[in-house]
Amino acid sequence: MMTLGFPWALVLLPLPLLVLWLVPPHRERVPALRFPFFRRIVDSAGTTPGPGSVVLSRSALQMIVAGLIWVLLVLALARPERVGEPVEMSRAGRDVVLAIDISGSMDAKDFATSPETKVQRLAGVRTVVDGFIAGRSGDRMALIVFGSKAYVQSPLTEDLQTISELLGQTEVGMAGPHTALGDAIGLSIRTFEASDIVQRLLILLSDGTDTASRMSPINASQIAADKDIEIYTIGVGDPNAAGEDKVDLTTLKDIAARTGGAYFYAQDADGLTQVYDRIDALAPRETETLSYRPRQALAFIPLGIAALIGCVGLLALSFGRHRRRRV
Repeated sequence: MMTLGFPWALVLLPLPLLVLWLVPPHRERVPALRFPFFRRIVDSAGTTPGPGSVVLSRSALQMIVAGLIWVLLVLALARPERVGEPVEMSRAGRDVVLAIDISGSMDAKDFATSPETKVQRLAGVRTVVDGFIAGRSGDRMALIVFGSKAYVQSPLTEDLQTISELLGQTEVGMAGPHTALGDAIGLSIRTFEASDIVQRLLILLSDGTDTASRMSPINASQIAADKDIEIYTIGVGDPNAAGEDKVDLTTLKDIAARTGGAYFYAQDADGLTQVYDRIDALAPRETETLSYRPRQALAFIPLGIAALIGCVGLLALSFGRHRRRRV
């Protein structure tokens, strides 16, 4: 389909006629003698005629060429475009940040992948999280790992394969032996500052008690709530353990409640898989459909035709003038 990007330019088409009507050419009557063979006399005498000695007139070819060039220039100014078929793109209207605890307690081998098999907590969590990441096609995700300090492994991105690979490269203790829940939430809030998506979701997975944060998890979760960030907390440790190895279920529940999220506790791989399914049900993904038509500018076509007509017209006029002189 053809269209004009600036159709109002077409109002300039009658402009030359208006100029001729409103500003007519200057005419002056003076006494003179007219020689039908004036050019031959001048050529025989070898002189140059002075101003006004030759009455110039426009030929039909000049008028046609000038008119065509003007129409083509105005058409180019109107920006003709070829509009393609509609192209629709869908994107998820949700950003997700995964905050994974990799403190020293995640090295405990009590995470059940089957009734007979127990593996390292982080290894078991990685297996389930990989499946969760693979099912987030269309979402933007970020990965944060935390121990004594919190670190951004990947900012918000649609490259989920990279997120999965970075998670696979993490090891227990890389961020320190302690647990900084509050700092992980604070860093997640800063990560979301680069997002213009309304639905923002933080999934916080931890197996320990906060012992290293500069900001308490409760205060950090209140800031997240003020910024409309939902936090879903997941506990994977042993609530009957002592010290830092004990999961602070009360704090995890409070964090989720303050932001309108939810708290879950998973002891094994099946339980953690069910947790992610429930998160999908509680926070269904919203999608945005964007539609656009590709446009190809065609102004170069009338401009090229105008240049070609101008060159041909000049050649024709020059040839006619040279021919007349020879006669």
